[in-house]
Amino acid sequence: MRAAYGPTVVVDDVDVALVPGRVTALIGPNGSGKSTLLRTLAALHPAAAGRVELADGAAITDLRPREVATRLTLLSQSRSAPGGVTVREVVEYGRHPHSKRWGGGDPDGPEVVLRAMEMTGVGDLADRPVDRLSGGQLQRVWLASCLAQDTPVLLLDEPTTYLDLRYQVELLDIVRDLADQHGIAVGIVLHDLDQAAAVADEVVLLVEGRVVAVGTPADVLTTELLSPAYGVTVDVHTDPHDGLLRTRARARHHGRAPIG
Repeated sequence: MRAAYGPTVVVDDVDVALVPGRVTALIGPNGSGKSTLLRTLAALHPAAAGRVELADGAAITDLRPREVATRLTLLSQSRSAPGGVTVREVVEYGRHPHSKRWGGGDPDGPEVVLRAMEMTGVGDLADRPVDRLSGGQLQRVWLASCLAQDTPVLLLDEPTTYLDLRYQVELLDIVRDLADQHGIAVGIVLHDLDQAAAVADEVVLLVEGRVVAVGTPADVLTTELLSPAYGVTVDVHTDPHDGLLRTRARARHHGRAPIG
């Protein structure tokens, strides 16, 4: 698949499969095409070549927007806070694709909305106006809206942005639960390589719009692959306590002796 902005090709010759029950992490330096790839998968940006297929073989461009919205949802980086609406109303908006036409109801909606707010820890904010939330709170509200959309494919573009450590960890736990317990196919863009190692079944390394490596975290998160991709020496080791991979980019001052 290829994606471009006018004559500028941003993503080229990319073939990615999102599998039910698995988490695929997209990593790579800034400008490598990760967000554009997600937007193309979500039919928000047209593919210049190739096509995006769903599990049943249907091309996503052949579906109406409402149909697409029942198949997949995207939590993008930039979502503004709408004025005059509450947290509950924003989360309820995620149920729009499931409501019947001509004013028909959504009998499962209230339960799904409540569960989405509980999963993301915003239940106690339900009646608060969203324009009075912090950046981290708003990020969790938008995630709850995506979860309320209840689609078999979930795309997340840097979802841990603005979140403190607690909610970063809890969000990654939610992502794993969605894959493991609900069979959701998750595609997630992450800049934190340790988070990618912790949450992903498969890692896709993009550099300048092309895939340079695909595989398990152990296959892709190596010094040999990461260092040239990011233009800095990246040390990789296995944490003896939990067995997870840990990465560290070497800065000029990392070897400096401690003060005092």
